[in-house]
Amino acid sequence: MTEIKSPPLTPELYAYVLSQNPPLDPVQRELVEITHSRYAAAAGMQSAQEQGPLLAFLVRLVGARRIVEVGTFTGLSALSMAQALPEGGKLITCDVSEEWTEVGRRAWAKAGVADRIELRIAPALETLRALPDDEPWIDLSFIDADKANYPAYWEELVRRTRPGGLIVLDNTLFHGQVVDPAATGSAAAIRSFNEVVRADKRVEAVLLTVADGLTLARRLD
Repeated sequence: MTEIKSPPLTPELYAYVLSQNPPLDPVQRELVEITHSRYAAAAGMQSAQEQGPLLAFLVRLVGARRIVEVGTFTGLSALSMAQALPEGGKLITCDVSEEWTEVGRRAWAKAGVADRIELRIAPALETLRALPDDEPWIDLSFIDADKANYPAYWEELVRRTRPGGLIVLDNTLFHGQVVDPAATGSAAAIRSFNEVVRADKRVEAVLLTVADGLTLARRLD
């Protein structure tokens, strides 16, 4: 019998979790507020507030200097990771929207990390396939874009990730719909993709119940 150890995440408990994590700084907080006020219908695409500190923690944990992000939106996750990069570190982030990413550009400049972030406006697969592939060089990747393309993004990034590097994948529970064998659309795509990750012998991976599901995969030797 599977025993559920996690308590139900009530609004009060969620507020407590946020209070125990590193708080969003003024630029991050302003970016969250701008996104929700200006793009209310799409604001759900912004990374959960607890994910920013977690991504920054992971950047420092693995000593990342070279990061690739798939899916920028208004730039909160890129901002969080870039702030954790050491001097000389670089983050390449991929998106197709000039409008949404312009909000991020302003926040990155305000936070003083614009020089660490290279935004590439193009279909993400085009950007990824154009990255160097002569040897593994990526320290950390964060995938949070169109779910149907997760397998393609995964393949491009795994083979470019150095041993010990991390690939972080968002929405891998997809609102809880991944448990439904009859799932369709993005839920079905994520359900299928999770099996791809689990079977991939190049990595070891764990799926966490953070936000909408967060998978951490470490590239093996």
